[in-house]
Amino acid sequence: MTHNDIKWQQHDVNAAQREALFGHQSAVIWFTGLSGSGKSSVANALEQALAAQGKHTYLLDGDNVRHGLCADLGFSAQDRTENLRRVGAVAGLMVDAGLLVLSAFISPYRNQRELVKSFIPPGKFIEVHISTPLEVCEQRDVKGLYKKARAGEISHFTGISDPYEAPEHADLVLDTSVTSLEDSVQQLLALLKERQIIN
Repeated sequence: MTHNDIKWQQHDVNAAQREALFGHQSAVIWFTGLSGSGKSSVANALEQALAAQGKHTYLLDGDNVRHGLCADLGFSAQDRTENLRRVGAVAGLMVDAGLLVLSAFISPYRNQRELVKSFIPPGKFIEVHISTPLEVCEQRDVKGLYKKARAGEISHFTGISDPYEAPEHADLVLDTSVTSLEDSVQQLLALLKERQIIN
């Protein structure tokens, strides 16, 4: 059997009907930025705020998917791209399920983020750049990764031995060294309302 033999199965309940059941649009809010920039913290706080409003959400976190979905992948450029391809495919299915998907991944290269975006219906991919400066991320060093990278114990580490390509046209830019968690969430909620994702 080849891929040509596999056809997309159409179902009687579609994405629009699921969105109507949930009372809000589905979308992917994609948080990108350096390790320690605050991606997961902001995504987690936004999910709490959305859940408090009765919105249906799911948070895909970079570390968590490597315990299962991407447990077989390393950290080479090829493996990182495959990691994001899988995440993009899952996020696309979750959008079809009518969910608001929050995704926190370093995703350092623009072409990787474009790959993810290709799985998401037009208008449903919201790119949020957590632009916290490298020196602040390194001072935080929540997981001790920068110290290991500086010592040469970790290769291909974004911001140290590998580049980070900042989004050129992010939907929202947040620097957690100057913007509080509460204000970040308020800006995100305002953006979702402006895009008519939520009311």
